Amino acid sequence: MNKRNTQQRRHSIIAILNEQGEVSVDELANRFSTSEVTIRKDLAALEKTGLLLRRYGGAVAIPDEVTQQFSAKLSPNKMAIAQAAAKLIKDHNRIIIDSGSTTSGLVQQLNDKRGLVVMTNALQLANAIHELENEPTLLMTGGTWDPHSESFQGQVAEQVLRSYNFDQLFIGADGIDLERGTTTFNELTGLSKVMAEVSREVIVMVDSDKIGKRIPNLELAWEQISALVTDDRIDAAIVEQITQQGVNVILAPYFK
Repeated sequence: MNKRNTQQRRHSIIAILNEQGEVSVDELANRFSTSEVTIRKDLAALEKTGLLLRRYGGAVAIPDEVTQQFSAKLSPNKMAIAQAAAKLIKDHNRIIIDSGSTTSGLVQQLNDKRGLVVMTNALQLANAIHELENEPTLLMTGGTWDPHSESFQGQVAEQVLRSYNFDQLFIGADGIDLERGTTTFNELTGLSKVMAEVSREVIVMVDSDKIGKRIPNLELAWEQISALVTDDRIDAAIVEQITQQGVNVILAPYFK
């Protein structure tokens, strides 16, 4: 069976699972007129990408407390930042998209890209990437679920990341310290640092109102950052200050 049919069947399995909450291997084998071995391979692949949980004889949907619908509408300003950031992505790039509201808008901009490999640590992003018509290769970090960031973190995730090399990392921030770099309220910064280490370029995506916020936890230093994508409310003097750190500042239009 070709890749297209396999993808269609797996999409259908997720749709059935979302409707019923659970499925069995024999039910799916009968429904798709295929072997139980093939269905088990499907379930294993879907579990690896964080789209379901396998149970004896079948699978269950990801619990609501772990994941949420990706359909939450982003503000026009976050979407403008995402559109500006997406212009940096070329066909066949290998990219990481970190968890976060601003970075989530990037997924919707990927359908016109071909041959992408996309790694993420967020279940809701994985679900959205899985639904893209251009079918990028989807990778997930795995690891320990952190409810604060709604993402996987920890040593397992770091080890998985170190097995790859990427062209670009797209990451958000809680604040931008003009002297130090990106800052965060989350004390779990280890995975972000590894993401930056394994990526040729690091692109930070933030609203301009976060620039100048000095939050105690330094995430990425300026020397690790290639570009900052923000909205055009930022002062020209601040743009110059960031540019002097060797960072390319890209401005998206702000919608009042």
